[in-house]
Amino acid sequence: MSAAHPYVRILRVDHWFKNVFVLPGTVVALALGAAEWPLSAGDLARCCAGLLAVCLTASANYVLNEWLDARYDRYHPVKRERAAAQESLRVPGVLSLYVGLLAVSAGLAFSVSASFLWVLGLFALMGIAYNVEPIRLKDRPFLDALAESANNPIRLLAGWFLLADTYLPPSSLLLGYWAGGGFLMTLKRYAELRHLGRTPELVSYRKVFARYTPETLLLASYVYSMVCAFFVGVFLIKYRVEYLLSLPFLAILMSWYFWIGLLPDSAAQYPERLFRHRMFMLYFLLVGVLLIALLFVDVPGLDRLLGTGLVSLGGGS
Repeated sequence: MSAAHPYVRILRVDHWFKNVFVLPGTVVALALGAAEWPLSAGDLARCCAGLLAVCLTASANYVLNEWLDARYDRYHPVKRERAAAQESLRVPGVLSLYVGLLAVSAGLAFSVSASFLWVLGLFALMGIAYNVEPIRLKDRPFLDALAESANNPIRLLAGWFLLADTYLPPSSLLLGYWAGGGFLMTLKRYAELRHLGRTPELVSYRKVFARYTPETLLLASYVYSMVCAFFVGVFLIKYRVEYLLSLPFLAILMSWYFWIGLLPDSAAQYPERLFRHRMFMLYFLLVGVLLIALLFVDVPGLDRLLGTGLVSLGGGS
């Protein structure tokens, strides 16, 4: 077990909570009628198999990430303790683990549907594009955040295809999901730069910090938040006008996360530490409940907001 322990750690099971971004795709598929309700026992089994497949593919990407980042992680004050940076791993073990995770994940994905298998294949390819030279998008300013945040719409697609295999999800929702991920990832870069400072060690850890400044990162996060709000607004008006009621709550959620990103040694550097902000996590859960409720509850009168004509005050034509 002591020999296997480093290989267990690089699976980063504690990061699996990020795959919660799969679930909105499933909920939206049900709400828009792309999947049938109520769910059968077979549907539930497919969802469980699919979620496990997503988690295993994510772990395969983490294995690739940790192995190829070993020489860079040695310059990071926390990541230098990782198993690969400590040279506790060997090529045969890493390669076997990576291939094994993808093989099991592909088998589970195939049991769900061919579309779901294609989505997980895209998820694995993004891991390669992000980590493997000569592409290695993580070394390219701004493309690094966009590439890593692309995993958000991929997870949304995975959640959608857990139950729906006939229709595609709305493109406005996918683009909004992507821009929202860009907002989160850019704030993560800002928090790292602010906490560690632009030192030679930081640039050796990640090349993009030679090009980033706090100002450019904050501006980029602002742009991504506006793009996210635009595409989410398009989705709300086109598919579910009741969701307009959620916009103030979503704005507070994003502003709250922005504030967390500005804190010293911010949890935005390590999203798995967000659980320390208990009030934020509680609010996040409440917003999630509100979004699910608005998918199924009709609010009379909101459709008037979609009218294209001017409202007359009377007395004129």
